[in-house]
Amino acid sequence: MTTNSQIILYKTQTGEIKIDVRLEDDTVWLNRHQLSNLFDRDIKTIGKHIGNIFKEGELSENSVVANFATTATDDKIYQIDHYNLEMIIALGYRVKSPQGTQFRIWAIKQLKEYISKGFVLDDERFKAGGFYVLFR
Repeated sequence: MTTNSQIILYKTQTGEIKIDVRLEDDTVWLNRHQLSNLFDRDIKTIGKHIGNIFKEGELSENSVVANFATTATDDKIYQIDHYNLEMIIALGYRVKSPQGTQFRIWAIKQLKEYISKGFVLDDERFKAGGFYVLFR
């Protein structure tokens, strides 16, 4: 199933960081700018970790990178590399930051819920009258 939609998938406990992600080919995709926001580290640091992940053979670039057309704030369309969930999780274990730790805790909680129930429910949206499943 291919889904092309933008949703909010993750926000910090303080609600300061909300990440709009691309859902496509049954995975989520974030660009370096979004990864920088997610882990509260500069883009160069994120790039260094991505390079090391490829250099060390942890992940293959062909399987975790996709190039998507993205409209920037200047209304121009740019081709931007995006990284899938495997890369996001791998970065989460390499980037040393409180937000990185927060994200890992959240991701593990989501995976445990999925394993035990077969789906993950967005509790806030459910309580507000909507039913929203993050994974199924």
